[in-house]
Amino acid sequence: MSLTPEFTMLAFTLILAIVQILAAATVGTARVGLAYNASPRDTARDPGVLAGRLTRAQANLFETLPLFAAAVIMAQISGENGWLTLVGTHLYFFGRLIYAPVYALGVPYVRSLIWVGSLVGLCMVIAALFV
Repeated sequence: MSLTPEFTMLAFTLILAIVQILAAATVGTARVGLAYNASPRDTARDPGVLAGRLTRAQANLFETLPLFAAAVIMAQISGENGWLTLVGTHLYFFGRLIYAPVYALGVPYVRSLIWVGSLVGLCMVIAALFV
């Protein structure tokens, strides 16, 4: 069985989530040190601006990822995979792919427009379930 384009975009999004976890952890560990990161972290340390931004970008992805995954799975099971799901999954994935580095660079407004684009993609996949 081969993956549909929609499932491929979901798989890429899952890989992106892992990359974002590793990026935030790597940058944060470089700032606070491996010994602190391996400890129970009973006292707070500032991970720095970049690690903070990467962590927030990761959290932002995780807010919509369950919705995206559920919508893609529902569309695939129901057979409602047409242009809405194809375009929607690509908009969501590429929006999320671009969002993290733009957030890390601290670019205002553009980051919000990218986020809206990914949300439009998610809404397209959900809309496909009803049309």
